[in-house]
Amino acid sequence: MVALQAAGAVVAGIAPVATAWLTKLAFDRLAGAAPGGGPVAGLFAIALGLAVATLVTAVLPQVVQYAQGELLRAITLRSQATLYDALNRLPGLARFEDPDFRDRLQLAEQSGRQAPAQMVTSALGSARALLTMVGFVGSLIAIAPWMAGILGLAAVPVVWAELTISRTRARLARSTVQAVRRESFYAELLSGLRAAQEVRLFGLGRFLRGRMLGELTAVHDATRRLDRRELRVQGVPALLGAVVVAAGLVWAIHAAGQGRLGIGDIAVFVAAVAGCQSALTELVRTMAIAHQSLLLYDHYRAVITSPPDLVVPERVQAVPALRTGIELRDVWFRYGPDKPWVLCGVDLTIPAGRTVALVGLNGAGKSTLVKLLCRFYDPSFGSLSWDGVDYRGLRIDGLRGRIATVFQDFMHYELTARENIALGDLPAMQDPARLTAAARAVRLHDVITRLPRGYDTLLTRTFLDQRDGGDPETGVLLSGGQWQRIALARALLRDQSDLLILDEPSSGLDAEAEHEIHQRLRELRDGRTSVLISHRLSAVRTADVIVVLSQGRVVEQGSHDTLMAAGGHYARLFRIQAGGYRTGSPADAPPDARTGSPTGTPTGTPTGTHVGAHVGARFGTTEAPR
Repeated sequence: MVALQAAGAVVAGIAPVATAWLTKLAFDRLAGAAPGGGPVAGLFAIALGLAVATLVTAVLPQVVQYAQGELLRAITLRSQATLYDALNRLPGLARFEDPDFRDRLQLAEQSGRQAPAQMVTSALGSARALLTMVGFVGSLIAIAPWMAGILGLAAVPVVWAELTISRTRARLARSTVQAVRRESFYAELLSGLRAAQEVRLFGLGRFLRGRMLGELTAVHDATRRLDRRELRVQGVPALLGAVVVAAGLVWAIHAAGQGRLGIGDIAVFVAAVAGCQSALTELVRTMAIAHQSLLLYDHYRAVITSPPDLVVPERVQAVPALRTGIELRDVWFRYGPDKPWVLCGVDLTIPAGRTVALVGLNGAGKSTLVKLLCRFYDPSFGSLSWDGVDYRGLRIDGLRGRIATVFQDFMHYELTARENIALGDLPAMQDPARLTAAARAVRLHDVITRLPRGYDTLLTRTFLDQRDGGDPETGVLLSGGQWQRIALARALLRDQSDLLILDEPSSGLDAEAEHEIHQRLRELRDGRTSVLISHRLSAVRTADVIVVLSQGRVVEQGSHDTLMAAGGHYARLFRIQAGGYRTGSPADAPPDARTGSPTGTPTGTPTGTHVGAHVGARFGTTEAPR
C-alpha cells in the first residue's frame, strides 16, 4: 500500500506540470495556424496527451484513497497489537495507578492509530507537492526567473508559521488530556449501567452533566484560543502569498500586451504561479501534519518502551510447588515516595498446607499484603520468599500461575457465564466438566442452567449476542451474590494452585448462602495453603493462624482460642461482633465498632450467642482502599 501510494504521488506530482506544458503546446500550435487552414501538425497527439492526463487526474485520487484506507487499517492493527503487548509486559500495577502514565496512555492510543499513517501520507503528500513545485519552478525559471525567487522568499514565513502551530497543537493535546479523560469519565457515569441506579436515585444527572460540559468547555476554550492564534499567524503569510501571485499575474498580462510573452507562455505562467502556490501550501501543510504526528507519537513510543515496574532479573527460576511456606521478612511498603507507609516492618509466615486469616480495621494493610503476595508490587524494604527463594528471583507468570485469588473488588466481565468462569484458567474454556465442577462447588450450576442459553448466556445487557440475531432477551443481569459465586468459581477453577487467597469471599452473600459457602470453602482449604481476609470474624475463627494487623503492623497472631484468651485486639473485636447477635435490648449491647452506637437485636429475636453460625457485622472505619 505504501508503494502504491508512492507511485500515485509521483504521477500526481508530474501530472499538473505535464498538463500545463501540453496546454502551452496546444495554444502555440493553434495560435500559429493559418486562419481557415488544415489540421495543425501534432495537435491530435497533444489532445490525446491532455485527455490521458485528465483521466489520470480524475481516477488517481480514488486509488490513492483506497490505498490510504488499507494502510491505516494495517497500521492500526499493528500499532494496537504493539501497544497492548507492551502493556501486558508491565507485570505490576504501579504504572496503571500513575495519572501521568494514564495521560500518556490515552495519547498513545490515539497517536498509535493515526500518527504512523499520517506520517506516511504526509511524507508522500510532501513528495508529490515537491515534484509539482519543482516542475513549476523550472517552468517559471524559463519564463520569469525573478518570479521563482520571490515565491521562494514568500515560502519562508509560511513554513515558520505552520511548524509553530503544529508544535503548539501537540502541546495542547498534552495539556488537555486530563480534561478529556475527565469528560469521558463523567459521560460514562451518565450513560453507563454501573452508576445508573445511584445517578437516578440521588438525582445526580444535572450535576454530572454540568461537570462533563465544564470539562468539554475547558477543552474547547483552549482549542479556540489556538485557532485564533493560528488565524493570526497563518493569515499574514497567506496574504503575502496572494499579493505575490496577483503581482505576477499583472506583470504577465502586461508582458503579453507588449509581445514579450506568447499565449502558450501566459498559460504556463498562470498555471505555474497557481501550481507553485498550491503545491507550496500542500507541502507546508503536510510537513506540519507530519511534525505534529511525530511529536504526539513520542507518547506512543514512551508507553511501548516503558521499563517494567517490577525488578525482573535476566535469569529467573521456575516456581516449584509450595512445600514449606511463604515468608515475609521486615516488609515495609508505600505506594509512592510521597505517600504514607501502609506496611511497617511486617514479619509473617504462611505455612504450607495451613490457613492464615488476616483481620483488622480498614486501612490496616490487609489488601496491600494480598497485592504483595501476588507480586503486583515489590516491598519498598524487606522481602518475600517462596520456599526460601526471594520473590524477585522467580518467574512472575509462574508465580501467579500457582495462585488462585478472589479479590474483594472482583470483576464483572460482560461476557457469557462460561467465559466469566473460564477466565480463571483459560484452557478450561473447552472443558465443560471442569467448568460445571467449579460452578457446582459454589452452588451456582443450577442457577446457570436456568438461564436462557445456560452457560452461553451473556451476563450483561450492554451488548447483544450476535449469534441470536441481536435478541435482547439473551442477556441477563445477575445479583450481587450470584456474581460473588461467579468470582469464587473462577478462583476455584485453579484447583491445582498452591496458594488460595480469599479477600472477603462472601461479602455479597446472604446469611444462609454465606454459611454454606464458608462450609464449602473450609472443605476446599483443607490441607491447602490459604490466606483468608474477612471483616466477619465468624468466617476466620477456624483458621490455623489468625493475624491481626493494625496501622500496617502485626499486633497479634495465634489461633482463635489463643487470641480470645489473650484478651487483646482480636478478642475485643470478636466480642463487639458477637454482642450484636445476643438476645437483649439494644441498650445492653456493646457499641458498634464503626459508629460507637449500641447494636443488637430486639428482645425475642431468635439469635444465638455462638457467632460462628451467623453472619457477623462488619467492623472498621468508613470503607476505603486498604
